[in-house]
Amino acid sequence: MLIVQKFGGSSLADLTRLRRAAGIAAEARRRGNELVLTVSAAGDSTDELLSLARQILPHPPARELDALLGTGEQRSAALMAMMLRSLGQPARSFSGPQAGIHTDDRHGEAAILSVEPERLRRSLEAGEIAVVAGFQGQSPAGDLSTLGRGGSDTTAVALAAALGAGRCEIYTDVDGIYTADPRLIPSARLLPEIDSRDMLRLAEAGSQVLHPGSVRLAMEKAVPLALLSSFRAGPGSRVLLLPEEKRPPLAGVTRDAEKNSVTLVGRAADEALLSRLRRQLERSGIPVRDARAEEGCVTLTVAPAQLLPALELCHRAVIA
Repeated sequence: MLIVQKFGGSSLADLTRLRRAAGIAAEARRRGNELVLTVSAAGDSTDELLSLARQILPHPPARELDALLGTGEQRSAALMAMMLRSLGQPARSFSGPQAGIHTDDRHGEAAILSVEPERLRRSLEAGEIAVVAGFQGQSPAGDLSTLGRGGSDTTAVALAAALGAGRCEIYTDVDGIYTADPRLIPSARLLPEIDSRDMLRLAEAGSQVLHPGSVRLAMEKAVPLALLSSFRAGPGSRVLLLPEEKRPPLAGVTRDAEKNSVTLVGRAADEALLSRLRRQLERSGIPVRDARAEEGCVTLTVAPAQLLPALELCHRAVIA
């Protein structure tokens, strides 16, 4: 089977983590799978590069900023290829343009227009693991372009679709997708699977486990997604289109710290649920500043100091 694996920045932050991630890929290759890896910039290196640029110019030219920021992922790709070779696995690194990723000309927030993965196919045919720098592609002018924050997830899904991969695995620092952020809500439960529509709603509402663009593209291209931990073995979570009878009434709750909002997602998220939660919050001394229901989600806005208590109450009341 051809598998696309994506490793985020926290999974590559130092050589120990890089070796662990390479070991995951090497084990999948030893099981007989063909592999394409997509890698993010290590740790906080993108923020460091951005800070460096702004020390020179408060508003750097978008083209030059893309040229700078893209080096973080290219560094990760080259180091990953070297690490895989140290583990006895032939590997070759590719920038986004070398991998055949073509984008529009919106530097800093480019959209992928097409993928022409011929070089990746030749690498796979030669028995190599192809390692692709995420977050980037080539603009119509031939310049390096970046896809915006979280763009490496989208790169991985786009490559999986173009190559006809059996699945796309996203490796990060969490065990999978939970009913809430387990770092904030200890009672949150791991979801073995989640409907792709619910995952998209959670991602759009502030959940950071998957980028909304990657979920949307996976739905459009019917790419099977899985979210797994690069730090500990486990089943992770699958993201797929579930039949309505298997889709749970409520899949999860997330927050948006910038908007001071709490959002619950699922097929039972409707006006009745919104009214019920509003009453419960206000009875608990948490005034609701705004509330709205859309198909598959309800959102309540509270004061900044009440955001975490509101998140806890909503999870306890209707999910836990």
